Amino acid sequence: MQNLDRQSSSLRRSISLLALIVAGEAAFFLPFVLPRIFRPTLLEVFHLTNLELGVAFSVYGVVAMLAYFPGGPLADRFSARKLMAFALLATSIGGLVLASIPSLAELKVLYGFWGVTTILLFWAPLIRATRAWGGANLPGRAFGMLDGGRGLVAAVIGSGAVVLFAFFMPEEVQSATPDQRANAFRQVIFLFSGITFGAAVFVWFALPRWREPSDDLPSDDLQNKLQPKGVGRLLRMPTVWLQAVVVVCAYVGYKGLDDISLYAFDVLDFDEIQAARVGTLSMWVRPFAAIAAGFLADRFGVTRMAMLSMLVFGMGSAVIASGAFRPGMIAFFFVIMIATSAAVFALRGLYYAIMEEGRVPFGDTGAAVGIVSVVGYTPDIFMGPLMGVLLDRWPGELGHQYVFAVLTGSAMIGLVALIFFWRIVRRSM
Repeated sequence: MQNLDRQSSSLRRSISLLALIVAGEAAFFLPFVLPRIFRPTLLEVFHLTNLELGVAFSVYGVVAMLAYFPGGPLADRFSARKLMAFALLATSIGGLVLASIPSLAELKVLYGFWGVTTILLFWAPLIRATRAWGGANLPGRAFGMLDGGRGLVAAVIGSGAVVLFAFFMPEEVQSATPDQRANAFRQVIFLFSGITFGAAVFVWFALPRWREPSDDLPSDDLQNKLQPKGVGRLLRMPTVWLQAVVVVCAYVGYKGLDDISLYAFDVLDFDEIQAARVGTLSMWVRPFAAIAAGFLADRFGVTRMAMLSMLVFGMGSAVIASGAFRPGMIAFFFVIMIATSAAVFALRGLYYAIMEEGRVPFGDTGAAVGIVSVVGYTPDIFMGPLMGVLLDRWPGELGHQYVFAVLTGSAMIGLVALIFFWRIVRRSM
């Protein structure tokens, strides 16, 4: 009987983690995965410049900054199941608006709406539930599997989206009419909207109805409610602020990878479908990098693995910023792109796992996520417009070099922050 109970418990945990993984990526399919894979097509169908698309991202970022902190206490008080399911449902409805090919003004409003649904209602519950799943012993594995699984979901669905897009496009891609291109792109939007809706249903039935996180946590910590003194305690912790800097720098890298498909299009002379495949290949790196980083982090230390990843991210970005690539240098480009992507995605699997080494109380997880996220996700505000200005003002390879120079500088700052974080953690042992 006990053996059956353990098997049942293990199955429930596996299903819960799978729900977190699917939901964690589905929430961002429409606002971010779609532009990452199909950026050249999106710009043409919506008649946007890079700067205009960046401004829409910036609207999302401003709303997100306002939503991160109140979203933390919500996650500490209410069921992740309810918050996440409702957020996914609302996000999927926004996809129907996107499929109508709205104007720039309407697109900005839509991105603001997504800022509410994916951040206020979704982000902190996702992080809190993942930390609960890993407990005190497996933080690297929990967050590595979350981000790696999210990457696998994105890669599989992204690859399917490229196939669907190609199916609705003429055989000679360059000969496609504006209506053909818009129709093919609209089918991809419907695909992403449907998957987001399906994720809402999955979360509703798969996540536990109760709020208790893990048997590994002490009972008094389970009952810990967020009090104002908890926020003050977190604000006085240097590790919380250093973690926020790490998230900023890693997220600059993540946002910068949005340029990969356009880089291939502008610099390496790929067509739209080939460029979309490059963006998808970058996503296929994510599950392997994040999961491997999570398992290695639990063995060798989360902060050590984060430092190594930040270093590789900086080196790869520096190579691209140097202007080393020309049309035909495909193998060299893919090696550097894969290494840089792997480092960035490894960081995404680790930068919340270091919260355990930073001694953040579990009961204050939502508030800590709110504080770190308010600072850490500011690239949602400035990276879109910054990339737009650089790419539009300096068309062609030079603009892309400037974008990756920004990423290189960000990686170096992040590495310094991690070194200081590591020294504080070692002193407290």
